[in-house]
Formats: sequence, structure tokens, C-alpha cells
Amino acid sequence: MKRGLLNRDKYQKVGDRLIDRAQKISLPFFDGVPLYDVAVFFWRSIVDGSITTRASAIAFSFFIAFFPGVLFLFTLIPYIPIENFQNELFMIIQEVVPDSTFATIEDTVTDIIMRPRGGLLSLGFAMALVFSTNGLASMMSAFDATIHSINRRSWISQRLAAIGLLIILSVLLTAAIALITGGQLAISYLRENDILRDSFTIFLLNFGKWIVIIFLLFFANSFLYYMAPAKKTRWRFISAGSTLATVLSIGALGGFSYYINNFSQYNKLYGSIGTLLILLFLMYVMSVILLVGFELNASIYQARTQKEE
Repeated sequence: MKRGLLNRDKYQKVGDRLIDRAQKISLPFFDGVPLYDVAVFFWRSIVDGSITTRASAIAFSFFIAFFPGVLFLFTLIPYIPIENFQNELFMIIQEVVPDSTFATIEDTVTDIIMRPRGGLLSLGFAMALVFSTNGLASMMSAFDATIHSINRRSWISQRLAAIGLLIILSVLLTAAIALITGGQLAISYLRENDILRDSFTIFLLNFGKWIVIIFLLFFANSFLYYMAPAKKTRWRFISAGSTLATVLSIGALGGFSYYINNFSQYNKLYGSIGTLLILLFLMYVMSVILLVGFELNASIYQARTQKEE
């Protein structure tokens, strides 16, 4: 009994020291707010903020927007006047998408990328614009549902911000695809002409496409968190939330790909519809991560505001 009380007192002292330490330190991008204050607000937002419900709404909206957006982008690809561009893009998709999922969509992707379809261009653009802005607006509404006190956009302001975000994200995606495919074409040219021979250098250059993907995720998250809240509530562009969301996204995508390739039985159980279930689940996980990053930024903002008052 006495030993149990001593152990409890010992753990209590350790806990008090950790809390005291957390009240005196601040992490990068926390705007000088103590770690403990942010952690208190962040814990509340995770426990009481209905994260899973809000993530489900975002995932459903993005799931609906995904297919028109992909259709429009892929319809543009056959018209790009770059030699071997379509084949390089096909190889990139094959590397990024889990093997079992790619086997299901391979014929469809090949058909869309390789064959021009002028009639689908205007229809795809209209559908992509409507559903993509709806998806981004749904994401903003989910952000606004935070338990923290932040300013909220009007309906018109929300739609305009959604269009702006859609343009920015499209430019980021286009730039990333251009950099990756251009880099692969350059590496192929250098190897074919015996200009580049060192295997380690080739490995580093090939690894560069993953660096581009990481930066794409980071800047996409940064723009979402910077532009989605109302103007008066905007926090720094490079924020703790965007950093956390990027790290979690990389871990989730890597773990998800490993699980699908090694353990998943979706396609055996559900057939081709298993691909849709996998895609929807991935969108749900990424939506949860988006909300976690946003809640971290909102917690920092709330803790800083309370401290200033």
C-alpha cells in the first residue's frame, strides 16, 4: 500500500514537471504560444469536435468531385505536344497507385490517356468546375464546424474562395506533373546518350519525383489552411497544421499502399467495386488528416487569442 502511494506520488511529480516544462516552451510555427496551452485546446477539438463526422462529409464531396476532375484532366493529356509524355505519365500512375488497384483501372486509364476525346473536354470542364468547387466548399464548411471561435465566410465568399483554391491546386498539380514527367524524360535522354552512367546519381534523380510529390502535398495543405478560413482569421502560410498534415499524409499513403498490396482482400471479395471502396476509404483518411491539421492551427489561434485577452 505504502509502495503504491510512493509510486503514485512519483508519477505525479513527473507529470507536474512535464506540464511545467510544456508551459514554458513553444514549438516552431506556434507563434510563441506555450505547447501546453495549444495541447489543451487541440485535445478538446479532437475529442469534442466530431472529426469523423466532418471527415465523412468531406470525403463524400471529394469522392463525387474526383471522377469529373480526373476525366477533365485526362481528356487534356492526349493533346499535350510532348513526346512520350503519355507513356511517362502512365508509368508514374502505375508507381503511385497500389498494384491491386491499378490492375483494375489499367485499361480505363490507358484508354483515356491515349485516345483524344474532344467532345468530353467541355462537358468534363463544366462538371469538374461544379463538383470540385462543391467539394472545396464542403471542406470549408467542415472547417467552420470547429469548436473554436473563428470567423466564418458568407456563402458567396466561400464559393469565390473555392474557385480560387481550385485554380491554385490545379496549377500545383500541373506543375508537379510537368516536373516529374520532364525529369523522367531528361533522365531517359541522358541515359540513352551515355551522358549519365552513375547508378547512384540515377537513383537520386529518380527519387526526386517523390520530393516533388511531398512539396505538392505541403503547399496544397498550406494553401487550404491559409485561404479556407475567413480573412480575419488567417494564420501564417507555412503553419504547424500544414506541416503536421503533410507528415501524416505521407505516413498514411505509405501505410495504405503497403496494406493494399500485402493484406487487402477488397478486390477478391467485392470485385471491381472494391476499387471504389478503397478510394473512398483513402479519401476519408486524408479528410481526417486535413481536419487534424486544421484543428491544430485553430488551437494555436484560439490559445494565442485567449492569451492576448
